[in-house]
Order: sequence, then C-alpha cells, then structure tokens
Amino acid sequence: MGDLVLGIETSCDETAVAVVERATIVWSSIVSSQVEQHAVFGGVVPEIAGRAHVQELVPVLADALAEAGVSGGDIDAVAATTGPGLVGSLLVGVSAAKALALVWDVPFVAVNHLEAHLYASFLEEPDLELPLVVLLVSGGHTMLVLMEGHGRYRLLGSTLDDAAGEAFDKVARYLGLGYPGGPAIDALSGDGEPAAFDYPRSMVRENPDTLPEDRRYAFSFSGLKTAVVNHVRSDPGAATADVAASFQEAVVDALVTKTRWAIEATGARGACLGGGVAANSRLRERFLDVCTETGVRAFLPSRAMCTDNAAMVAAAGWWRLRSDGPSPLDTGADPNLGLPLLS
Repeated sequence: MGDLVLGIETSCDETAVAVVERATIVWSSIVSSQVEQHAVFGGVVPEIAGRAHVQELVPVLADALAEAGVSGGDIDAVAATTGPGLVGSLLVGVSAAKALALVWDVPFVAVNHLEAHLYASFLEEPDLELPLVVLLVSGGHTMLVLMEGHGRYRLLGSTLDDAAGEAFDKVARYLGLGYPGGPAIDALSGDGEPAAFDYPRSMVRENPDTLPEDRRYAFSFSGLKTAVVNHVRSDPGAATADVAASFQEAVVDALVTKTRWAIEATGARGACLGGGVAANSRLRERFLDVCTETGVRAFLPSRAMCTDNAAMVAAAGWWRLRSDGPSPLDTGADPNLGLPLLS
C-alpha cells in the first residue's frame, strides 16, 4: 500500500489540499478560507461556497504539490471528503479527487468528514493510546465518541438540537458580533465575567446516574441560546462582554462535564478534542483541567488542525485504505453521511 496520500477537503467553506505520509508526516497543508465572502451574509451561503471551491481548488492543489516538492507521479492514493457537508461543495472535491486518481492511476479513498476530525490528533501525536474519548465539537456536530481502535467507534452521545458551534454563531449574531461567532465570543469573553449570569446547563447539573441512558452523554444548546436572547431583551443594559463570557462558560461547562462522565465510565486511557470549536480558549483550558483531575492523558490539536483541513482527510484516508482498500469510483457525495459506528 502506498504511503503518500493527497487529501482534498471541500465539505463547507474551506478549500484544502494536503500531502501526508503514513497518516503522520505532513508534507504540505494548504487551506483557502471563504470566511470573508460569507461574513457579509452572517453565515455560509451554499451556492457561493460551491462556486468558490471550483475557483480555488486547482490553485490550492498546485500550491500543495509545490510545497511538498512532489508531482502526481509521487502520490500513492487520493482521499477526499465525501460527507457530511454541503452537497455542492462536496461534489467539487469528490469529482476532482476521482479525476486525479484516474489520471495518476492510484486508488481513490472516500473519507468521512467526522472520522477525519478524529484523526487530526494523530497527525501531531501518532502514539496516542487507545481507547480514547473524543469530544468532537463544530458548527454542524457536537458528539462524544469512544474510539476503541482505528476505524472502531462507539457514539456515546450527541446534541439533541443545535451544535455548540451553531449556538456560538447564533448568539454572536444576536449580540452584533459578526460571523464567525466562535472566535468573536472567545475574544470578547476575555473582558467579561463568566459568572455574571447563570445561564442554563441542560442535563448537566443532574447526577449522571439519574439520567436516562440516551440522555447521559447527550447535549442540548437551543434552550441556552433562547435564555441568552430573552435575557438581553429584558436587560438591554447588560454588558455584552459579561453576556458572552457567561454564555461561553455555560457551553463549555456542558461539554467538559459530559466528557468527565465519559472518561470515568469508559476507563479510556486518554481524551482529545476535535472540530472547529476545539480552538476555543476556555474549552481548551477546562478540558485540560478535567483530564488532569481524572488522571488521563489529554491531547489538544493545534488550532490549525481543529478547523477543516485536508491533512486530517489524508490521514483518515491512509487508515481507511489499509482497512477497506480503495473506494469505488462511483462513490458519490453524501451530505448526511454519519460516522461509521460499531453495532
């Protein structure tokens, strides 16, 4: 099996290409962000995202190959995100990857975007011990996963409504902080008081043993979002920094409390963060505290590896190629693709 994998990521609003060796050595990783194009609309516009991928993919690919110092003849496999994500955006990357695989006569590997986030940690810490509890937090997903082995995942719990990143964006928009909301709230919270307002933490303050099994590791952020909006409407003089800090603390409290419960219940050897929200300063701080208190090894990917990138796609593709072999060339994009779980 080839060791040099070219990864392509176009699931949302980042056009990314990377060259990675054996899922651990990053030769190049180029990301072209569309944040400025979408900021004026307060969120990602699917049609704009798809068109931008068409324009950016070829130059990003050229830059990735040049930075790695390789050509198509050096690539052993091409991996691309096939879902979940925006279908128009996904199709750009999937079509390009299959075309490159045909031209270079190498295997094509379909990669699940969520699984790729799980492998972001291994790019920087290849000797992570399994099993691992992974807190995957992004604009589209919030879940706790027990990674028992490579390609072996058990879903412990996920959000019942809004993803954490989605809640950050919605609250930031209401507070007039712009898009993307996560970094804006993170920055402003440094000037606020996290305990200024006691916003709700759904399914957190209970004893975990008193919660139904399907709620023990589940998350819910829609009520929190509504509580913040109603509070600001009733108290327009509330300091925005205090609102932001208190909201952020409530989100982080829910995330790390459930992570603690999962670590204690599963006997995992370590815990790691993944997804765009994993770049949040307060979450990273409290996640480390929880791991220290429970005596497990913690790993926080660099902020560059938290957000969408193609290095994690190439890494996941290398492992999938080892376990499952090449993907059929008639594999399409699946915007609702779920994480492959153990039954």
